[in-house]
Amino acid sequence: MSDIIQLLPDHVANQIAAGEVVQRPASVVKELLENAIDAGATSITLLLKDAGKTLVQVIDNGKGMSTTDARLCFERHATSKIKDAKDLFNLNTKGFRGEALASIAAIAHVELKTRQHNEEVGTAIKIEGSSVISQDVVSTAKGTSLAVKNLFYNIPARRNFLKSDTVETRHIIDEFQRVAMAHPDIAFQLHHNGNEVYHLKESNLRKRIVAIFGNKMNEKLVPLDEQTDIMKIRGFVAKPSYAKKKRGEQFFFVNDRFIKSSYLNHAVNSAFDGLLENGYHPTYFIYFDVPPNTIDINIHPTKTEVKFDNEKALYAILRATVKHSLGQYSVAPVLDFNRDATLDTPYTFKDKPAVSTPKIIVDPDFNPFKNEQISSPAPVTQKREAIPSSSPAQKTSSFKTDYKKDAGSWESLYVNTYESTQQEKLFESEKETETGKTFQIQKKYILSTIKSGVVLIHQSLAHQRVLYEEFLTNITIKDANSQQLLFPINISFSSSDIEMIFSIKSDLESAGFVFNEFTKESVVIGGIPTSISESQISLILEQLLDDLKLEVPDASFSHYDVMAKSFAKSLAIKTGTILSVKEQETLVNNLFSCKEPSVSPLGKPTFKTLTLQEIDNIFSN
Repeated sequence: MSDIIQLLPDHVANQIAAGEVVQRPASVVKELLENAIDAGATSITLLLKDAGKTLVQVIDNGKGMSTTDARLCFERHATSKIKDAKDLFNLNTKGFRGEALASIAAIAHVELKTRQHNEEVGTAIKIEGSSVISQDVVSTAKGTSLAVKNLFYNIPARRNFLKSDTVETRHIIDEFQRVAMAHPDIAFQLHHNGNEVYHLKESNLRKRIVAIFGNKMNEKLVPLDEQTDIMKIRGFVAKPSYAKKKRGEQFFFVNDRFIKSSYLNHAVNSAFDGLLENGYHPTYFIYFDVPPNTIDINIHPTKTEVKFDNEKALYAILRATVKHSLGQYSVAPVLDFNRDATLDTPYTFKDKPAVSTPKIIVDPDFNPFKNEQISSPAPVTQKREAIPSSSPAQKTSSFKTDYKKDAGSWESLYVNTYESTQQEKLFESEKETETGKTFQIQKKYILSTIKSGVVLIHQSLAHQRVLYEEFLTNITIKDANSQQLLFPINISFSSSDIEMIFSIKSDLESAGFVFNEFTKESVVIGGIPTSISESQISLILEQLLDDLKLEVPDASFSHYDVMAKSFAKSLAIKTGTILSVKEQETLVNNLFSCKEPSVSPLGKPTFKTLTLQEIDNIFSN
């Protein structure tokens, strides 16, 4: 029998490796940015076209490469970062495997231009699918420029799996933000299709975070700073009042490398116990400086997961650090037994006498009915006859006499009238309830009777279905109506969110929004759909951005669908809302008028039917 095991050709092996290293354009961006940082660059520019599918180019002013290094860097496992296995446990650089450029060159058209600082000319190399097309001597700027064009051109199946430009751009911006926040001492620029998205100057950590997420972030931040024998913790957490329902702005960095850790996230959440509403998550930017030999970053291909030698100690220190900072800056309530109580009194009031209690003066002879004589209780529906005028003394005397004589009858008339009125209202409401066909249960479900039994409806999910189909009809079929705002609203967003809103501007205008102006950090809205109120604009747009950041398949219908789902989710009645009988019946009727009443826009069931047979079976056992 012949041998069946054989060595794979290099270009096939590189394509297989690319499946692990390069998942999408954002993976290329991450690898190239990290290489530029390892090269000692102080200024890095990222250029994109079509969300990186057509072009990803990184230009840096690092130390550059020699002619030999420029050719060798595209070989597998060729690296300048490590020399033996021991170096894996003492890493101070971003990349170290030597697989990134070889994998990228196997699935794209790559153009490299590089020159060292002490050289007068540089090297230019062109590679297509692992094959070197040309290598020339060129005049180029100091540093390195690497352009990756037509990603996955030779693997159409992989290219078809890429998401829409909006989603892929979101992933690229996420990677760019993580690298930029880890290195505030490096200047970064990001251009997409000729538009400048970020221009980050060299600065400190706080200014870098504010430059990325907008000026409003500055007032939210609470600094962290803790030095221990095993680590140093620095960074910021956001005040509890600015917590969000989404976990978007949560960043951990270990030795200036972004990581993900549910274990450390739990430590931060536990530090916020009692300060956040249920379902809300804190925002944080936390940096750990630990000895390189105490962590292992080689446990995941993307190097976003790290294994610590002393996880429990790190958990306790992180939790205590966050708690201490929240208390130190008066964000969380604390008990301070060393506080001088006299300092609580303002100095201007310290020596003033105590405020005297005001006196209450009552006039026992005051009579509000001194111009009216009451002789006997008259029916409520009849007018009393006018009493002849007399002197004030006679009026007062007569009032006192008549009041004493008829007090009992007046009181009984008032009490009896009140009780009878309340009883009538009570019986009326009971009759209303008995005749109603729906009942609200625990402010969450609606129970309605049908011929075959009963139906239990989830009020929030049912309302989402009703609103979803209504919005979808208005956006795609009907001409959306817009109401102009007397005073346009200015809403602040981060630069990446502004870019995303601008990319779906036409879709939002089809839904009824009117945009007056776009700036780098805000959007001016002059008109909104008639179905939403002015106070809901910010909530709806934030919800829409969160939904768009998810991986929605690219289709001509997708943006409208996501918008309709976001609008419905934001505006639907919530659990805990009390509905009148009329509102309950209207919701039930609208639900069963929908095309798909059985499921919510997100696929959850809206109601459950119980037949009489099923109900009988419950009690027969």
